[in-house]
This record gives sequence, C-alpha cells and structure tokens, in this order.
Amino acid sequence: MRRRRRPQEHENTERWLISYADFITLLFAFFVVMYAISSVNEGKYRVLSDTLVTAFGSPSRSLEPLQIGEEGLSGQPGIFDAGMRSTTPVGNLGQIADDFERVLQSLIEQDLIRITRDENWIEIEINTSLLYGSGSADLEPEALPILRRLAGILRQYPNPIQVEGFTDNVPIATMIYPSNWELSAARAASVVNLFTRTGVDPGRMVAVGYGEYRPIADNATAEGRRQNRRVVLVVSADERERRLLGGSNATGGGE
Repeated sequence: MRRRRRPQEHENTERWLISYADFITLLFAFFVVMYAISSVNEGKYRVLSDTLVTAFGSPSRSLEPLQIGEEGLSGQPGIFDAGMRSTTPVGNLGQIADDFERVLQSLIEQDLIRITRDENWIEIEINTSLLYGSGSADLEPEALPILRRLAGILRQYPNPIQVEGFTDNVPIATMIYPSNWELSAARAASVVNLFTRTGVDPGRMVAVGYGEYRPIADNATAEGRRQNRRVVLVVSADERERRLLGGSNATGGGE
C-alpha cells in the first residue's frame, strides 16, 4: 500500500505584518514623546529655572552688617553702621522705615514709591512701571538697582517680609499668564527671587498674588489703573503679626 503524501504547508507570506505593526506602534510612541517634550509649560519652566538658579547660584549670605563706605552686594557703597541695627524686630521697624526713606527719597518725591508706617508693620508700595513691562513679570534692568538697595536694607534685619503683587482689571490671557492671578503672583515671586539672590534669607519671605481684586483707585481711568498696578513689600514686626488689607472704596480691579 502506498503512503499518502502529507499536504505541503503553504508558506506564510504575511508574517511581515507583525514587524510592520510593531514598527508603527514604536513610531507612534516616538511622536507622542516628541510632542510632549515640545509642549513645555513656560510658566512651570520659569519657576524651575529660577529655583535652580537660586539653589546653585546664590551668593554667600553674610550676617555681617554693611559698614559706611564699604561696597555692598549691589556694587553700591554700604549705608549701614553696626550701631544702627536693633536686635528686636519690633524695634527695627522705625529704623527700617528711616533707611528706606533715605535711600528712596527721590522716587518718593516722584510718587513712584510710597512708604506707610504702623507700629506693627511697614508698607513699601512700588508702582510696577518701575519694575516690569506691560503684561510681563520679568524685571526691567532699571528696576534692579532699586530692588538691590531695598535688599541691602532688608538683609540687615530679621523681620518677616511679605511681597504682594497687584494688577489693574485689564484682562490678560497668554500661555504663561492665563489670568491676572498668575501675573500678579509671578511679579511678586520675581522680587522674592531677586531678594534671595541678593542675600535676604528666603525663610523670611513669602510671595502673594492678589490679581485685580484689591484696587486702591478707580480702574475706569488710566491714572487709576496705573496706581492699581503695584508691588507692595510688607515688613512685619514678627512672625505672629498678620495684616489684613481693608476694603477699597474704588470700583474695578488689576493688569
């Protein structure tokens, strides 16, 4: 009896589809990763960049007071004498206000900076036209000497510092600043970052953004909006002191 031959198996000519499907899957994953990398959140990248600069590029923070005639961190002559400092934060407030008024006298006369005294805090209000361009939280080159002088005073004392950002009520909606909340907070943070790099203890500071919701003037006029765009430094007597901003009679809001 003759054996039957087995039917010859047909060669699978479609095996290439498996490799092709794997290649397409990998290619898709590659483009997803590339798209994710290209879509960087610029605001978060800026915060990360500033944090790294602060961590690795900060100058050494000296606890020694600047003497008269010595060069400070800003490259300007020091304006302090060791005998001017007080060891009690509450007692420091009057001396700090005097130092600010002496250093910033010309800007105070131009109504670009206002200094308000209280027994529990000092408020230094700076109009943002001195500090930033429109819709930006990047400090202008002209603002750096002013802020470094402020830092030169503040680093001599232990008082807590709250930096507050305010805007007018003109809406903003950009990739970096979706609203005036982000813009005001970023402006306050940029001042805190500069103070940190200039030797002020970061543990003493906090940055707060109020957006357009704490106006001090009517946003219906250009002058009112100019007044509302501001950064305020609040130097408190001690950590337990809390200052609540009062309501404003003006209507409107921030930049």
